[in-house]
Amino acid sequence: MVNRIVIDAGHNGLTDPGAVYNGRRESDDTLRLANEVGAILSRNGYDVIYTRTGDINQSVLQKAAFANDADADLFISIHRNMGTYPEQYNGVQTLIYDRSGFKVPMAENINQNLEGLGFRNINVDLRPDLAVLRRTRMPALLVEAGFMDSQKDNQLFDSRLTEIAQAIADGIMDTLNTEEAGNRQPAAYASVQPVPSMSSYQMNASGTPWSPFQADSAVPEESGSRPLYRVQVGAFHNLQNAVELEQELKRLGYNTWIVTV
Repeated sequence: MVNRIVIDAGHNGLTDPGAVYNGRRESDDTLRLANEVGAILSRNGYDVIYTRTGDINQSVLQKAAFANDADADLFISIHRNMGTYPEQYNGVQTLIYDRSGFKVPMAENINQNLEGLGFRNINVDLRPDLAVLRRTRMPALLVEAGFMDSQKDNQLFDSRLTEIAQAIADGIMDTLNTEEAGNRQPAAYASVQPVPSMSSYQMNASGTPWSPFQADSAVPEESGSRPLYRVQVGAFHNLQNAVELEQELKRLGYNTWIVTV
């Protein structure tokens, strides 16, 4: 589960301003946008830490080490791009180290959200050479929020900064919500059923075929469009023993209740 997110304003504003175009510094733009993105994530319950909140002497290796020391779950670095000559390119791009985990869908979601604001969607690109992607131990993405030397991108950046931040934050949160929902254990519905001929109680659970206990039987059931399975996870002569098993299922995250039939 992702809880702690490090937001990095690219470059440092002191010894490294990043790209500079007509007096405009990348480090200033990234700081503005990083603060906005972080504020949105914070309001939505994430533990946000910033690599910098002003101009400091900070290297890219120090940024990665900072995130590692913070035991972060996700690292997002905000940058802006620049071509070899003005108006050569425009658009947004997100860079990742590799295609493992949720990095690709998150990068695609961010790009698509920014495209919805009027940016050209360039692509998701692999950049294993970048220190902040290579040296961080957690999943890391670097967002290139438009080109510094593109009039169109600068106009979008200045006039829609809050919306850009929301688009990036939404791309992050929507991906994490989808990822966590996919990994979440489906609910099981447990019941304690007396078996008169045996003077015993049978514990059943409906949910996935998986059970932490030995399954004696599994009968598929239908619940909406998703098949469920009823799994017998124990049989007891004593009701208290069945209750204890039910409590164990609850501890493991299942939704349970006891019924007598």
